[in-house]
Amino acid sequence: MSSLFDLTGKVAIITGASSGIGTQLARAFAREGADVAILARRYEKLEELSKEIEAMGRKVLPVKCDVTNEENVKTAVKEIIDHFGKIDILVNNAGVAAEGAVDSITEEEWDKVYNTNVKGVFFMTKHVAKVMIERKYGKIVNLASIYGITGSKTSPVHAYQASKGAIVNLTRGLAAYWGKFGITVNAVGPSLFETEMTKDGLFEEQNLRMYNALVPLGRPGKPGELDGAVIYFASDASSYTTGQTLFVDGGWTSV
Repeated sequence: MSSLFDLTGKVAIITGASSGIGTQLARAFAREGADVAILARRYEKLEELSKEIEAMGRKVLPVKCDVTNEENVKTAVKEIIDHFGKIDILVNNAGVAAEGAVDSITEEEWDKVYNTNVKGVFFMTKHVAKVMIERKYGKIVNLASIYGITGSKTSPVHAYQASKGAIVNLTRGLAAYWGKFGITVNAVGPSLFETEMTKDGLFEEQNLRMYNALVPLGRPGKPGELDGAVIYFASDASSYTTGQTLFVDGGWTSV
């Protein structure tokens, strides 16, 4: 891989790293040379992942953190700074979903989605950005979704769509404001990838058949197919790219 994508010497935070896309991205960053702080509520899962990353020759710091709790986030960011001395990259990956239309979803379900997917990004970005602004350097990558810009006639997920739409436009707003500090802010919008959140519903035979019929590439994403987009935005290859959302979606948003 070109040295443009080399992350050697960089320190990256990955939230929601206890499973799925977060675990996958933590491994990918380590392969590209980054040291990583991995955050999630399930600390035992982080310990397992830490052993893998250490075996790759990288430094890793597992941190138990609930991104919906600002005090948790402040403590986690301080721990990371104390351990590594800096933060170069923040990947806001932690997220949840709830199925339902606005006329059926409960306030509790709505708030759970928004607190994680939007407020969690707010808290993490708020406290990490203070460090990045001081250093005049930073790479922030937010995990959005195809549902940040599309609707769905088949399965309403209105809280999730609202939250990911917020992330797409928050990414633009942060990029426009923080460019003067040498900070780039971009987002990656996946379509269907198998995770703990999707495997029991969206990967059921009927749902998967419907998805495959609608998406131009005719299949869901495979493990690792998000890595390149996220690493691009986290590396110097994207030094003049900010405020963008790249959809890694098999062509879903093209039709």
